[in-house]
Amino acid sequence: MEVRLNGQTERYPDGTLLAEIVKAHEGETPFPAALALVNGSLKELHHKAKDGDVISFVTIDQGIGFEAYRRSCAMLFLTAVQNVLGEEKGRAILHFSVSSGFYFTLRDVSVSDDVSLPARIEKEMRRLTDAHLPFVKKTVSTQEARRIFRDAGMTDKEVLFRTRMASRANIYMLGTYEDYYYGFMVHDTSVLRYFRLDVFRDGIVLMMPEQGRFGEVPPLQTSEKLFDAQIRGEQWAERLGIGTVGDLNRKIISGEGANTVLVSEALQEGAISQIASAVREKPAVKFIMIAGPSSSGKTTFSQRLCIQLTAHGLRPHCIGVDNYFIDRADMVPGPDGKLDFESLDAVDVRQFNEDMTTLLNGGTIKMPTFDFVSGKRVYTGETLTLGKGELLVIEGLHCLNDKLSYSLPQESKFRIYISALTQLNIDEHNRVPSADGRLIRRIVRDYRTRGSSASRTIAMWGSVRSGEEKYIFPYQEQADIFFNTALPYEIAALKTYVQPLLFQVQPDDPSWYEARRLLKFLDYFVAIPSEGIPTNSLLREFIGGGCFRL
Repeated sequence: MEVRLNGQTERYPDGTLLAEIVKAHEGETPFPAALALVNGSLKELHHKAKDGDVISFVTIDQGIGFEAYRRSCAMLFLTAVQNVLGEEKGRAILHFSVSSGFYFTLRDVSVSDDVSLPARIEKEMRRLTDAHLPFVKKTVSTQEARRIFRDAGMTDKEVLFRTRMASRANIYMLGTYEDYYYGFMVHDTSVLRYFRLDVFRDGIVLMMPEQGRFGEVPPLQTSEKLFDAQIRGEQWAERLGIGTVGDLNRKIISGEGANTVLVSEALQEGAISQIASAVREKPAVKFIMIAGPSSSGKTTFSQRLCIQLTAHGLRPHCIGVDNYFIDRADMVPGPDGKLDFESLDAVDVRQFNEDMTTLLNGGTIKMPTFDFVSGKRVYTGETLTLGKGELLVIEGLHCLNDKLSYSLPQESKFRIYISALTQLNIDEHNRVPSADGRLIRRIVRDYRTRGSSASRTIAMWGSVRSGEEKYIFPYQEQADIFFNTALPYEIAALKTYVQPLLFQVQPDDPSWYEARRLLKFLDYFVAIPSEGIPTNSLLREFIGGGCFRL
């Protein structure tokens, strides 16, 4: 047979595996291939090539290949845990991302009681990679999959598959270990060379390379405040009895969806009230600085916090740093010739500090408003003075960066970092990345407020994430409080809004694979109606129908 590989025609025997074609080109790419694009469709390397196929490799340092690498590393870890500890007590639970890795705990096993355990597991992982063990995929009926999970004690997966509409399911095997995974895997363990196990708190972090810096495993860098916020999020979900998507689906099917919404909202409102109480205990605070990544719900959170501050006897005023943007005509393009609206250089920092200092000293300022249509800062005659008991709630990208508010005394500032840290996992071994939840929020909001297609929002997402890495995440430890804006039920509610938008993405669109991945992800959720979501919910910032002016 003949195939076209990277523009060149090559001949192979009929039935040659994609993995064998990859092996024939070993060393031609900086990193090994994880998957392959065949006639525009993504394939795992155990598939056979056919005459006339057009093939290109997806290496482990590329987006989709990178995720396949991380997913496969997780299964490698779980296999090693079972081999070291045995099936009875070898059940590991994947919680969430920490640094550039995954945080696991071991059920009925204490890492602190057996300090040699992580080293033994890592040694077994190395043995498995040296063995070039294949990831074997087998397709079974959904009913058979449920039986396999039930017999293996994986009740989380068995519950998840009760609502699966598909008649077949793909099960992966690595040696004697069987599991289900949301997404493709690499061909065998030989490519999984870059990992390390680190101990943190009561668990183990499976450290892996960062995307764009493949070939090295960075040191573990932890944020204690962020970690605690993620743990609190899990505890909230457990209080609701919905640690996994299967649990949430069961609640919705049994008619408890409305109560789940209300209790979730009550827990979040209580947390906002606690923040207001903490601010009240600090009379020197005049400026509440709020920052967080895209689609965290900063605007709604700011206004809900203002309501709680008022209820606690204070008089807050909400403003956005965006109103202090410099005129677009005065912005200096970057090296690529484009304007960077996320840079601190896009903000008139001098004027911001002059105004804030005037307010702190009891003076009156003219309040600016940025006109995004004309690209100019305008003054409408609105003024502001901070009297006794009054304070300013400021929301913006750079609010945790002291370069924005360099003239203000530290004791006058109360810093809050917010992010949507998804509490649910698909099951105990398949996580829901928080970035996916934020992307789904943004697709829905951008379409509703700007008429942007899902394809456009997905295409811009990489740039948005890069801006977050540069301008937000380095300053998150400066925060006095971390607040999680994710709601355990929200993806079930967003499903009906985002599904039609993702189906609009066509196969020839560069965003096609990401859209299909999100659609497959959403398929695990039973939809929940949005009518019962309160009008002051953070989710209303994205789906509409809220009571706040946004």
